[in-house]
Amino acid sequence: MSVKWEIIFYETEKGDCPVRNFIEKKKEKNQAKIITAIQYLGKTGPNLPRPYADLLENGIYELRIKIAEDDGGTQTRILYFFYDRTDIILTHGFMKTTDEVPEKEIAKAKKYRDDYISRKK
Repeated sequence: MSVKWEIIFYETEKGDCPVRNFIEKKKEKNQAKIITAIQYLGKTGPNLPRPYADLLENGIYELRIKIAEDDGGTQTRILYFFYDRTDIILTHGFMKTTDEVPEKEIAKAKKYRDDYISRKK
């Protein structure tokens, strides 16, 4: 039996949605590419291999998407975590400009994860 994964966009307590805000700032063709990658993640869950996804640390993963340079770079990242055996929570997105994912981005994803879990309980 295969698991049906549900993609959930994290929202703050005030209703702000960092990943949706990030996607909406992109050009339409790049939005489509990002949404396609998110749908692929939803179909494959934790079995999504490199180069499409990678584990960063402590249960925080990155969805790796290349988009056109005219939108501020090529290395788009959406950070996420798994919750409750069937949910994939997308925390936020950013344009990667260095070889490593910045610690501040990982820390932000952990903060959002902690907030999400504390409000779910």
